Amino acid sequence: MLGWCLANYASLRLPITTDFNYLTILFLFLPSFPLRAQEQQVIVPYTLADRDRAILPEAKVNSLDTKMEVKFESQQRKLDDIKKLFYGGFGILTTLFLFMFGYIVGDRRTAMKPALI
Repeated sequence: MLGWCLANYASLRLPITTDFNYLTILFLFLPSFPLRAQEQQVIVPYTLADRDRAILPEAKVNSLDTKMEVKFESQQRKLDDIKKLFYGGFGILTTLFLFMFGYIVGDRRTAMKPALI
């Protein structure tokens, strides 16, 4: 920035001969540096109300998450109960089939023997 100022000052073809002139230029342009720094600062339009509005949806999502978790747990319990019912049903059917197979084989063997009178 200072080099640019000095270059523009030199383009005016004014003689710079002493250190006093350099100091004069420096003190003339030095107060403009804080102004330029303030121009570069970006003011974020974010207030406490905006923060509160951002927190509200997050709280709602968290409450919905806990509600959904409870519902999923209840559905999982129901599915576990159905699974137990199927296992029990298949166990009963398998037992009945084995009993019927044994009864058929035993009946056939008794049918093959001659009757004793």
